[in-house]
Amino acid sequence: MKNKIIFILSLLFGLMFINAGLNKFFNYLPPPDDLPESMLKVTEAFNTISWLMPLVGLFEIIGGILFIIPKTRALGAIVIFPIMVGILLTNTINMPAGLPLAAILFVINLWVIVENRTKYLPLIAAKS
Repeated sequence: MKNKIIFILSLLFGLMFINAGLNKFFNYLPPPDDLPESMLKVTEAFNTISWLMPLVGLFEIIGGILFIIPKTRALGAIVIFPIMVGILLTNTINMPAGLPLAAILFVINLWVIVENRTKYLPLIAAKS
């Protein structure tokens, strides 16, 4: 049962990031009309760096695909983690209305990282 829940959450999580990444390339989702002024300024600042949003979008797509596949989920969680921290901080500071969804996604990402913690141990094991 636990594996089914993790798979369903991972599928939804991964698809959300794939969608967000594709939107950074094709701009098919219009921004909400009620965006706070501070969020509009942040978006404008990000868009002035022409390579930044496509790079984030690429990693969202890659991370989302890796997150969906059980064998590569641990890698996908690590790829998406810094993006997730940015999303959480941006929502905390500039758009608190988006914070509940950002927090849920952050917890899902952390859960997958904790579930796969043994896969990360060789990366930090001390060499003698």
